[in-house]
Amino acid sequence: MIRVETWEAAYVAGIIDGEGSITLTRMLKKENRRPGITISSCDKELLEYVQSVAGGNIYNKKNYNPEKYKDSYFLDFKNKTEVFHLLKHTSKYLRINQKRMRAKWILENYDNVTPRNGKYSNEMIRRKKEFEETFFQF
Repeated sequence: MIRVETWEAAYVAGIIDGEGSITLTRMLKKENRRPGITISSCDKELLEYVQSVAGGNIYNKKNYNPEKYKDSYFLDFKNKTEVFHLLKHTSKYLRINQKRMRAKWILENYDNVTPRNGKYSNEMIRRKKEFEETFFQF
């Protein structure tokens, strides 16, 4: 987060609880999953505020029926440093159990199953898969 005021961390945690997701995602089909946070909203100003506090990138969602639906957007955090910084500052304020458990699991375990050089032994691959399986049980 750019600013780390307690009330802002709690506010952003509330937004994640209500409109966000904490997940493991792939950028490319064959790569291992990495932590990511996404917040969806029809209120672009809200996402711009969160972006000013925490970073991330805002994207437009395709609106296939503009007569019926408002335009919607999502704020995406894929950068590991941003994801970890955001989780570190907001996780204690998360109230949705699944999201709180996922945040804690990532913060406590992701670095232990992810080598810096990206080279995995068979044992490391097994541990990474176990990490992912446990994560998706939350």
